[in-house]
Amino acid sequence: MKVLFHRSFEKKYKQVPVKIRYQFNERLFIFISEPFNKQLSNHALRGKYKGCRSINISGDFRAIYEIVSESTVHFIDIDTHGNLYK
Repeated sequence: MKVLFHRSFEKKYKQVPVKIRYQFNERLFIFISEPFNKQLSNHALRGKYKGCRSINISGDFRAIYEIVSESTVHFIDIDTHGNLYK
């Protein structure tokens, strides 16, 4: 699977705590091998993120991505649940 990162994702990724970055990297490894692993809580979104999906990074942090093709995903945002969905 090819994973792309939007520029705004990369910017926010640098701003999140180091612990969250480490957890994201672990979850990304799981995501690449098994995108619908229960640990990720991978689910479709609606509202302003309609057409996108979210994975759980930690108790409160989520990463949002969109499916570009059968073998490519594009991560577009990472933040706390409250900040993403207000």
